[in-house]
Amino acid sequence: MKLLIIIVSYNFERWMDRCLGSLCQSELPADVLVVDNASQDHTVQRIKKHYPQVRLIQSKENLGFGRANNIGMKIALEEGYEAVFLLNQDAWIDKNTLGTLVQLSRQQPAFGILSPTHLTGGGNELEHGFACYAGLKNLKELKKSTIPRHEGSDEDKLLTPIPFINAAFWLIPVLVLQQIGGFCPLFYHYGEDVDYIHRLHRHGYRAGYSPAVFGCHDREHREVTRQAWFRSERVYLLAEYANINYPFYKAFGYGILAGIKKAGKALLQRDSHGCLTYLRIALHLLGRTREVIDYRRKNLHGKGTAIYLTD
Repeated sequence: MKLLIIIVSYNFERWMDRCLGSLCQSELPADVLVVDNASQDHTVQRIKKHYPQVRLIQSKENLGFGRANNIGMKIALEEGYEAVFLLNQDAWIDKNTLGTLVQLSRQQPAFGILSPTHLTGGGNELEHGFACYAGLKNLKELKKSTIPRHEGSDEDKLLTPIPFINAAFWLIPVLVLQQIGGFCPLFYHYGEDVDYIHRLHRHGYRAGYSPAVFGCHDREHREVTRQAWFRSERVYLLAEYANINYPFYKAFGYGILAGIKKAGKALLQRDSHGCLTYLRIALHLLGRTREVIDYRRKNLHGKGTAIYLTD
C-alpha cells in the first residue's frame, strides 16, 4: 500500500528522534510528510539536516491541527496514495504497527479509522484517555481482549471496535477521505477528531484499534489546570453542537442548553467562577450559530473531497 504519514509539528525537537526514528524502523516503508506550524525552535533546521528523506512543508503561521493535516490529506489524494497515517509529534510506534494496520484495513473495509493501542510515553501502561475510550483498566485487561470471540477467528483478536479514539495514531484509507473529506475548520486545535468521527459514523464507517500493536503517546505529564478543563468543555460542547448525527434541535440542547445547565449546577455549588465561565461558553457558542449551521449543512450535503480538501 502506498502510504503517506502526516505529522503536524510545532516545536517538535523534544520528540523528533523518537517519533521519526520509529518510522525509520518500521517494517512497512512509507513516505513521511511534516507540516510545520511555524515552530519557534530548531525543528525545521534539524529535520533538514538529520532527516533529509522527510518531506517538509513550512507554514508561515500556526494553522492548527486540522488545517495542517488537511494539507497532507490533499497531497495524498493528488499523488495517488492509498491511505494516510496521522501521527502526533509527541508519539511514536513500534515496527509492526503500520503493517498490521494496513493489513487490517484491507481485511475490514467497514473500518474508516484504525489505530494501535495507545500506551504512555514510558510504554509500560495504557494511556489514560485511551483506557477511558476503550473501557480498559490496565494492560492485563487488554490481553484478555485479544482472545477471539469466535474459534479460529484471527481478525477478532486483532481488531476491536471503539466509539471514539483520539487522532494521535489514525490510519485512514483514501477511499474514506474521498467520501468524508478533511477536518472541519470550525475547530482550530482540539475537537477536530471528535467531529471527524461523528462524520465517520454518519457515513456508516466504524473506528477500531488493534490490541496486537502499540503506539506511545507522551502526554501523561501534562498539567490539567482548571483553565485547560474549561477549554476542553468548550470544545466538547462545540462538537456536540456541530454533531450531524443529531437533528439541530437536539444539537442545540446538547451544546448550548447543556452549557447553561452546567452554569446552573455550578451556581448551586456556589462556584461563581465556574458559573460565569459556562455562561460565557454558552454565549460564545450561541454567537457561532450561523457558522455552526453552515458547517453542519456542508458536512451533511457536501460532496466528498470537496469538503475542506479542495480549498
